[in-house]
Formats: sequence, C-alpha cells, structure tokens
Amino acid sequence: MLSRRRAYVCRNAAGASQSPSERVSIEISIFTCFIQGSLMLSLWLNVVASGILMGLVYGLVALGLTIIFGVMRVVNFAHGEMVVFGVYIGYWSVRMWEVPIIAAAALAAAVMFVFGYFLEKLIVKRFVNSPHHYQFIVFIGLSLLFSGILLVAFGPDPRPTASQLSFRTVSIGILTLDLARLQAAGVAGLLIVMLGAYLKYSSFGRSLRAAANNRLGGLIVGLIIPRIYAITFGIGAACAGVAGALISPLFDAQPYLAMDFTLLAFVTVIVGGLGSFGGALLGGLTIGVAEAVAALMFSPSMKTALPYALLIIILIFRPRGFFGVREV
Repeated sequence: MLSRRRAYVCRNAAGASQSPSERVSIEISIFTCFIQGSLMLSLWLNVVASGILMGLVYGLVALGLTIIFGVMRVVNFAHGEMVVFGVYIGYWSVRMWEVPIIAAAALAAAVMFVFGYFLEKLIVKRFVNSPHHYQFIVFIGLSLLFSGILLVAFGPDPRPTASQLSFRTVSIGILTLDLARLQAAGVAGLLIVMLGAYLKYSSFGRSLRAAANNRLGGLIVGLIIPRIYAITFGIGAACAGVAGALISPLFDAQPYLAMDFTLLAFVTVIVGGLGSFGGALLGGLTIGVAEAVAALMFSPSMKTALPYALLIIILIFRPRGFFGVREV
C-alpha cells in the first residue's frame, strides 16, 4: 500500500499541472505515511528496548545457574524456587518496611547467599561426585520441597508488590521505558559486570576457575575445594535471589512462578552455552528480545513459545550454544 501511494505521488509530481486539491491530497498522504512509519519505528524500538532490559535480568538468573554448573558440575533444578524466594523477599521488604527495591535486592543477596552456602554444606556436597541421575533426583526433590514450603507459608494467591516504580515511566528520545524494568536491568547489568571482574581478577576468582578446570589439581596445590564449592553455590543462589527481588514490582509473588523461572534459566544457559559466563548474558538478552518480539508479532500468550522454538533451532544447528565449548 505504501509503495502504491509513493508511485501515485511520483506520477502526480511529474505531471505538468495539478489542481490545489490534488496537491493537498498528496501532501496529506505523504504526511500520513511519515507518521505511520514513525509510529511503527517507535513501537519496535520500544519493544526491543523492553526485551533487552528484561534480558539483562534473565542473564543474571542464568548466570547463577551457569556458575554453579561450571564449577561444581551439578544442575540446580531448584534454581527457579530461589528466584521466587527473592521475589517474596522483595514483596515483604516493601510491604513491611517500605524500603526501595534496591535495598530489598541487597537483603535478598545476603539472605540467599547464606541459604545457598549452608544448603551446599548440608545437602549438595554429598552428591557432587554422584552420577547425574542421582543429582537430578536430589534437586528435583529440593525443588518440590521449596515449592511446598512457599505454598504452606504464603498460599497460592498472587501478591503484587506495591512499589512506587510500578507505574512510572521515563522517556529517552522516542523510547518510553518502564522505570521498574529500567532499574532492574541497570542493577542486574552492574552486578554482572562486577561479578565478572571479581571472578576474573580476585584471588578467589582465580581459585574458583582453577577448581572448575581441574578439581584434583586444585586439591594438590592446596585449594580448599569444599569451601570453594559452598561459596560458589552461595553466589549462584544470591544471583537468583537478587534477580527475583529486582523483578518483584513486575511479577506477582506466587509459588507457581518457580517452574517458569527454572525453565527460563535452562533455556537461557543452553542458548548461550552451559558453563559460559558471556553465554549466560547473551542468552538472556536473546530470550528477552525474543519474548518481546513474539508478544508484539503474535500475541502476549505466545511470548513463552518463541524462546522454546529458538532453543530447538539452537540445539539442531549448534548444540553447545553460542559460547559453549566441545568437551574433550
């Protein structure tokens, strides 16, 4: 339709004479096309920007899962429940103490780190060297246990977090961004950068990478591998808890979110490459944009379907993900 209008305009512009009414009609047509194009461009840019913002949070969730797997070689099927713990911490922190979401996220990081540390010490360490199917059963059991605890403690009803940011937006050029989403993405991105720098340049980060690459070699040179594993599991749980608290203004707190976040984390790390730090971030951005585009192109109910379709395509053409490496 747009090309026909342009052809019509060109033909009339090339004519020898035009009446005033025809010229007005052409100008209105050109203006209408321009406005429609600008609105569509603005809509798409806002959708992609929203997907990128959520993708940063998804990347933080996936980062916790991929750190645990990359160092300990265990697959945490209870990761989604840890995210939901963070959502509830954000909900109760805002409701009881009316603290900002960033303060609630800091509280969630501390609580979930301690929780993950002692969970590894008490239960997970007994199965680190067990066959994978034993580990799967243990973590699925933990997932069901945590979901049951959440149901008993808080019930099945959704609990919205009444944050001051929930209904506020900020305009950046032609972009109109949800302030709660922007804050969550900003904090998540900052934490990803800080955690990456810490693991790369600190002495503990070097010890962690050594334990991940060669556990026996680490034991030989004197690394305290059980302590490293406990801290690693605590960091992974803290990433999940922080992400949950940051998105508490965007998602109602309810136990049934756990399975969605677990599947989302697995899709993200598989797309990016299981065990890859950069892959977790890229996978999160990819899934976030894919969800946003699917909601716009098809329907909001389809936004969870496109990431799984993308997962199938990735598994067919690059089973190791974007940054996964072939094991030898």
